[in-house]
Amino acid sequence: MNSNLIALVTGGNKGIGREIAAQLARLGHTVIIGARTQQRGEEAAAQLRDEGGDVTAVVLDVTDQASVEAAAEAVEERYGRLDALVNNAGISNQPGADFAGQLPRSADVDHVRYVFETNVFGVITVTSAFLPLLRASKTPRIVNVSSSAGSLSAISDFANPDPIAVGYVPSKTALTSVTMMYARDLHPEGILVNAVCPGFIATDLNNHHGTGTPRDGARQAVAMTIIDTDGPTGTFTDVNGPVAW
Repeated sequence: MNSNLIALVTGGNKGIGREIAAQLARLGHTVIIGARTQQRGEEAAAQLRDEGGDVTAVVLDVTDQASVEAAAEAVEERYGRLDALVNNAGISNQPGADFAGQLPRSADVDHVRYVFETNVFGVITVTSAFLPLLRASKTPRIVNVSSSAGSLSAISDFANPDPIAVGYVPSKTALTSVTMMYARDLHPEGILVNAVCPGFIATDLNNHHGTGTPRDGARQAVAMTIIDTDGPTGTFTDVNGPVAW
């Protein structure tokens, strides 16, 4: 493992993303917090710098192509490379809406599309923009924060307590699949691409109804971010190991 990774965490100003950034910083790595506004990102970065971390922030809205491209240019200008991209930014529904708009019997397609824009298309947009910087690294890796809620085996279980949400749940199914596509495509270049499930964590995404803490939810993402260059690729895991999907 590179002794000092340069890692970008999307949605890194709060929740699991902030904790991923914090844990990486505590391990001595350079962390870039991607946030939709400069104020939110800088506030989080400043707090982690106060704790001794080497942390900066960049404006990055994963649903805005121009924002993503500008963020990539800023990272290139300051660092010249990126060792790890953690695609953590994710949503469960439209602001002001709930899962009612994602019930298959009455689905609002605009609501579903809104979720996919962040959880799937945003990951593709960000990954594509930062690939040149990852290629400049000797230890490139990509970690996508997915969810076991998107597991096909779980979805088909009628006793599954996860929500019936034709936006959020399939978006995580798709994200895991996208992860495998990138892993296969980038394998010849030595870029490791893996998906992780943080678990049922209390964050804004679920109105803090989760049973775990952001610290718990960050652990597997951090573990996969710092794997050795001969580590796994094309996997979906949580803290207990492989996740069926």
